[in-house]
Amino acid sequence: MFESVLVANRGEIARRIIRTVQRMGLRAVAVYSEADADLPFVKEADEAILLGPANPAQSYLDAGKVLEAARASGAQAVHPGYGFFSENAEFARAVIGAGLVWIGPSPESIEQMGDKINARNLMEVAGVPVAAGTREPVTDVEKAVAAAAEIGYPVMVKTAGGGGGIGMGVAHDEAGLAKAFETAARAAARFGGNGEGPAILLERYIERARHVEVQILGLADGTVVALGERDCSVQRRHQKVVEETPSPGISPELRERMLAAAVRAGEAVGYRGAGTVECLVDADKQDFVFLEMNTRLQVEHPVTELVTGIDLVEQQLRIAAGEKTDVAAAVNGHAIEFRVYAEDPKRFFPGPGKIDVWSEPSGEGVRVDSGYAEGTTVTPFYDPLMAKLCVFGQTRAEALDRAREAVAAFRIEGPKNNLPFCAELLENPEFATGDYDTGLVARMRS
Repeated sequence: MFESVLVANRGEIARRIIRTVQRMGLRAVAVYSEADADLPFVKEADEAILLGPANPAQSYLDAGKVLEAARASGAQAVHPGYGFFSENAEFARAVIGAGLVWIGPSPESIEQMGDKINARNLMEVAGVPVAAGTREPVTDVEKAVAAAAEIGYPVMVKTAGGGGGIGMGVAHDEAGLAKAFETAARAAARFGGNGEGPAILLERYIERARHVEVQILGLADGTVVALGERDCSVQRRHQKVVEETPSPGISPELRERMLAAAVRAGEAVGYRGAGTVECLVDADKQDFVFLEMNTRLQVEHPVTELVTGIDLVEQQLRIAAGEKTDVAAAVNGHAIEFRVYAEDPKRFFPGPGKIDVWSEPSGEGVRVDSGYAEGTTVTPFYDPLMAKLCVFGQTRAEALDRAREAVAAFRIEGPKNNLPFCAELLENPEFATGDYDTGLVARMRS
């Protein structure tokens, strides 16, 4: 096992990784921007190195500065968290080329699954169900119209690269397709094109679908195991807000098929480390299709940790070090995560600002992974996620009761926050019964 880890990230995920690194007796090195100098993760690390200005391109996304920080601190391994460099194959290669341990899957696995079109083609060969869609990049509207006619409306239009729901749109006819294609093309331009126009993927859109993902671990000996599923159907603008496990919307038989398919997906690319196979479940809850694979630690990983008792960051570290691990996949109880954002709870627009009051809930079955504290400031330079409020219960009903108490007890004053939305969601009949889909938030705001 290496002795020191540089955490190439910020906020709550950097703080969460540092916690496990230090618990394992290893040395944690943080990197930070000028805007983040007062955040808890900087103070809690064994060493913290300033990268540069707030602009991510001049700090967290400057590969040269991150690698220089690793060299200067004597770090032996790099953990990218999620976002930033976490799914960047070239950065992973640079880390390895510098003689450091990359805590993540191989650059080849990242590349194979990073392109959504290539990934769905690979999954189809591996026997993982995929929706009807394009097998090659669609580079202009005319080709998109032809493809949609063959697939059948409605279609989902999205970039072949990138993630987080950015640029995604649904088209029900040609007029809507042109608009959705333009939105996706703009997003594709930010991720880098293929030299022949934007690389866009079209797939058959599944109406009233549930978004369910499977957590996998690719162990050092080549074994791939599935650690249950998470329901991520509570979304605004195709971005997740609340996640829970087990999913209340799938049968045991469907669950087993999804877990088996996720293992096949990992085996198909020789996966190592923590990864997530994301799927869409149809309205009848009888079948599913592959959506994408995230080759990193997910924001929502704490709910899996709560029901399995497995520290996924520890597993990432041990797998990267080549240690043999014995991972049991037993799931016990029910867990729910609420992403606490600095945003308007009605329209979900970011609302940064100084935090005047910050009081976290606590008690049995409550876990808070936070990136901020009283007196710190949520700046406009990064994602507005402030914390993740997680609850655990032996049953979903118990978890919901604890969630209501924890949301009511969480006090944040200063920046706007979405805790009122979380409270509203907990009283929504669809969510309360577990019979909801990805359109839930849109219906709540219609």
